[in-house]
Amino acid sequence: MQFCPSAVLPGTPPAKETKPDANAKADLFADNVTVDANGNYSLKGHVEVRQDDRKVTADEAQYDEATHALSAKGSVVYEDPIVRLSGRSGSYSPTAGADVSSAQFELLQRSARGSASSIDLTPAGIIDLRGVTFTTCPRTDESWQLHAKALKLDTGRQVGTGRGASVDFQGVPVLYIPWFSFPLGNDRKTGFLFPSIGNSSLSGFELQAPFYWNIAPNADVTFYPMLYSRRGIDLAGDARFLTSNQSGELTWHYLPDDRLAGHGIDARAASDRSFVRLRDTMSLPDDVRISVDAANVSDVDYFQDFGNGPEATSTAFVERRAIASYRDEYWNLGAEAQQYQTIDVALPGIYRPYARAPRLYADGDFGWGSWGLFRYGFDSELVNFTRSVGVTGWRLDLSPRVGFDYEDPGYFIRSSLAWRYTAYSLDNVLPGEASSPSRSLPIASFESGLEFEGPAGGGRSLTVEPRMQYVYVPYRNQDSLPLFDTALPDLNLVQLFRTNRFVGADRVSDADQLTAGVTTRLLSQTGQQYLAATLGETYDFETPRVQLPGETLDDRKTSDIVGEVVLSAFKNWNVDLNLQWNPAAPRAERTFVQLQFKPGAESVINVAYRYQRNIVLPTAYAIPGPGYTMAGVGYQSASLDQAEVSGAWPVARHWSVLGRMVYDLDVHQALDRLFGFEYSACCWRVRVLARRYVINGGLGGTTGEQDTAYLFQLQLTGLAGVGPATDAFLGTAIRGYSPASSSR
Repeated sequence: MQFCPSAVLPGTPPAKETKPDANAKADLFADNVTVDANGNYSLKGHVEVRQDDRKVTADEAQYDEATHALSAKGSVVYEDPIVRLSGRSGSYSPTAGADVSSAQFELLQRSARGSASSIDLTPAGIIDLRGVTFTTCPRTDESWQLHAKALKLDTGRQVGTGRGASVDFQGVPVLYIPWFSFPLGNDRKTGFLFPSIGNSSLSGFELQAPFYWNIAPNADVTFYPMLYSRRGIDLAGDARFLTSNQSGELTWHYLPDDRLAGHGIDARAASDRSFVRLRDTMSLPDDVRISVDAANVSDVDYFQDFGNGPEATSTAFVERRAIASYRDEYWNLGAEAQQYQTIDVALPGIYRPYARAPRLYADGDFGWGSWGLFRYGFDSELVNFTRSVGVTGWRLDLSPRVGFDYEDPGYFIRSSLAWRYTAYSLDNVLPGEASSPSRSLPIASFESGLEFEGPAGGGRSLTVEPRMQYVYVPYRNQDSLPLFDTALPDLNLVQLFRTNRFVGADRVSDADQLTAGVTTRLLSQTGQQYLAATLGETYDFETPRVQLPGETLDDRKTSDIVGEVVLSAFKNWNVDLNLQWNPAAPRAERTFVQLQFKPGAESVINVAYRYQRNIVLPTAYAIPGPGYTMAGVGYQSASLDQAEVSGAWPVARHWSVLGRMVYDLDVHQALDRLFGFEYSACCWRVRVLARRYVINGGLGGTTGEQDTAYLFQLQLTGLAGVGPATDAFLGTAIRGYSPASSSR
C-alpha cells in the first residue's frame, strides 16, 4: 500500500470558522519593528501577526493599529482554520478579509490545494479565486487538475461554485463544464452529477447524466436519464423522504418507444418500457405501523434487458404488498393485502401465485406464574385467496396452545400442546369435491438442551451443546384441502427442529419423531466465536404419510443428516459448509461450501460450490425432462450444480485485478463471467471491467442469450467519478471486497 500525504491528519475534527473581531488585539512579532506617530507599525524580518485564530507571516509588513489592517510582501502566508494562502504580496483586515496575489492555497479540512492569479477572502468566509488550478493530488503528483476562470468557495455554507472549468487527466482534457457547483463538506447539494458511461451488447452505448435535487434536509430526488444508443432515453429517477415517523422511496424507469421492442429477444416487449416501485413505512401512535412495498413492470422482457446479471434477469414475479400492524409484548395484530404481477404473461394461470387480499391475523403470547414459566396463547389467520383460474376461497386457521418454558445457564426445557383447526370456504371446485373442507388435529412437542463449557488451551474455551426434541402429530388425510401457499422448504438446522415440515397452513405433517442435534463452539476469552460445528438428524417412529403433489416418500425411519461448519475470521480464513446427507443412498442431497481468504479489505479470494438434487418445480419452470402429473398439475425434478470463484488481489504497486465466474456444471456453461483491473493512485483511481452473463428466461432454464457489458470508471479524489458507480456492485459480486478510497 502506498503512502499518500494529506493536509488533514486522520481523526482531526472539522474546525469551525469564527467571525473576525474588528477590535481584537493583534500580536506582532518581527526582527525589526518601528512605530510612527500615528501608530502605524513597520515590521521587517520574520514577520508574524496573530489575531484570534488567524495568522499572517511575511518578510515585510505594515500594520495600522487603528484599523487592524495589514499589508505584507515577500513570502506572505495567511492561515486560518479553513484555508492557508501563500503568495508574493497581500493584505488583511478583520473587516475586508484577506487578498493575496499570485497565490497558492490549501483547504485545511480536506486534502485539496491549488493556485490562482488572485485570491480574496472575506470575513464571512467566502473565498473568491480567479485563474484557478485545483487538485487533490500531493505536490509531487499532478495527475489531474481542474482549471477554472473563477471559483467561489463559501466555507460557511460549505458550497463551491465555478465557471469556465475543464478537467485534465494526465495532461489530456477529459471534461469541460461551463458552470458547476459542488459541496465542500459532506452536505447534499442540488446540481448535476458527473456523467457515467458504459456499453452493452444488447442496448449499445450508454450515457447517463444524473441531476440531484436537494429539496429539503429530509427529502431529495435524483434524476437518472440514460441514453441507450440502440433503444432511446430512459427517464429514470429516485425520490426519497424521511420524517420522525415515516420514510419512503419512489423509484421509476420510463423508456418511451424502445426501438428494439418487438424484435429479437425483445419480441414480447412493449414499446414503452417502464418499472416503478414504491416503498413506504409509517409509524403511528400506540405501536401501529403501516408499510407499503409495491412494484409494476411493463413487460416480460424488462428484467432480461435491464437487469444486472443472471440473478436480476431471472425475476419471475413482482410483489405488491400493503400491511397495517400492531405489536406489543403480548399481541401481534395485522391486516395485509398482497398480490403478485406475473412477469411472463405466457405462464399458465395454474402456476401463478395467489393473491392474498385481505389477510387478517391475530397472535397472542402470555405468561402465567412465577417468571412466566407457564405460557399460553394462540395464532390465528383469516385469508382470502384469489386467482384468475383454479380453486379460490377463504381459509381460517386457528391454533391455541399452552406450554412450559424454563431456561437457565447450562440448560433449557420447553414443552407445548396445541390444537390446530383449519377450515375453508371454496369457489370453483371440481364436481364432487367439497367446498367447505376442514382439518383439526393436536400438536405436542417437548424439547430440551444442555450446554457444557471447558478450557481448550490458549485462553480459548470449547462448548458442547446437545439438544433433543420430540414431536407427536396424528395423521389426518388432507388430500381434499387445496394448496394455496404451502411448500416444502429446504431441510436445514432450523427446519429440523420445527413441528411441521411444511410451511403454510394447507398441510400439517403427521409426526411421531425424535430429533437430536449437537453443536460445538470454539470461543475466545471475549466470547468471539472462532468455530461452530453442528450435526442433526430426525428419527421417525412412524413414517410420515402426508405429502405434497410431486413429493416422493419412502419408508425410511431416519431423515437426512444435516451438518454445518462455520469458521469465522481465523487467521484471515472464513469457511461456511452446509451438508444434507442421505445415508440410505448414500449421497449428498444438498451441499454448500464457501471458502474465503481475506488478508485485507482489497485482498480477498472466494471459492464456492452449490449443489442440490430434486428441486421440485411446476412444469412451466422445470428443465425439460421426465415428469409426472398429479391432480392436474405438472411437476418435474430439477437440480442445481454450480461452482463459483471470485476475488480481488493486488498484483503490483497500484495495480489490482478483479474477477468472478459462476459455472453451471450440469449444462457446462458459464453463467456469469467478470474480469477487470484497477489502478489506484493517491488522488485518482481508474477501473475497467468486462462482463458476460446469461440472460435467464425463467426458473430452471435459460434462453441461451447472453449480454456483454463493458464498464469504465475514473474517480478523481475530492472531485467526482466519471463512470458507473461500480463499488456497490463489486461489493456484492465479490464477497468481502471493500474498495478503499483512492486517497488512502
